[in-house]
Amino acid sequence: MHPPSVFFAVAILALFGVKAGAAQPGFGAQGAEGAPNRLQQWLVPSPDPATAAHAVLFRPPGDGPFPLAVIAHASTQNVLRRAQMPQPEYRALSAWLVARGFAVLVPERPGHGATGGKYLEDQGGCDEADYARSGRATADEIAAAVGLVRKQPFIRPDGIVVVGHSAGAWGALALASEDPKDVAAIIVFAPGRGGQANDLPNRVCAPHTLISAAGEFGKNARVKVTWLVAANDSYFSPAFSRRLADAFRASGGKVDFNVLPAHGSEGHWLPETEGGTKLAGPELDRALKTRSPTSANKR
Repeated sequence: MHPPSVFFAVAILALFGVKAGAAQPGFGAQGAEGAPNRLQQWLVPSPDPATAAHAVLFRPPGDGPFPLAVIAHASTQNVLRRAQMPQPEYRALSAWLVARGFAVLVPERPGHGATGGKYLEDQGGCDEADYARSGRATADEIAAAVGLVRKQPFIRPDGIVVVGHSAGAWGALALASEDPKDVAAIIVFAPGRGGQANDLPNRVCAPHTLISAAGEFGKNARVKVTWLVAANDSYFSPAFSRRLADAFRASGGKVDFNVLPAHGSEGHWLPETEGGTKLAGPELDRALKTRSPTSANKR
């Protein structure tokens, strides 16, 4: 454990968008591969030119080229909690994808942990929450990170699978609204923002605003979305999640909505665990088997 003073200092740096340490190294791999699954630290672009995003990359054995999956992590509006976040890896979910032939990128977005910098996806307070803007900012962060990695010789540039969790899943829905031609499937675990408002379970900040934004994201979405939520998710309950999915679908989005069995004491964290990944496995397999055809030449 680090002393509180260290966390406080990191939080202050994140709050003012200051990067710790020396000048930023160049983008790309930052060291040798390791275990598990050829884990390698990378720096990837973000929409903020002053901030390089930290990321981990997992790969199957061999030279590829491999199809790419990107996992977009959860977030919080609390600046101290964001500053203290460990680098997201989603090891169990990443291992599941690697076992099926994917290279897996897990970027840490600006405003979080070691990446630091400005929190680009800030949604604002309940009274003025702008969930559509927040989602689009997250989508831009996902796209910036993928843009570098998909150009690597060991990566297939098309057929990308985007997997999102919570706020990261909300960004994946916003990305769907941009009809990205190189994305073949989008899988979201409990997408949304403003869940557990004031740390109260089953309380969503400005719920009607969130539902309206989900409908906005569905208007131009053409890639099928597999929407997964645990039965005991107290951030975005199955009932509320279904309202979000229905709004997305009613505007033209394609959704396969599934409620997974309850997992642990809080189902919202299901995709971060090995047991949760096993529960989601059949739906994940189905989503991969029904991927859309893509063309790397279309933009």
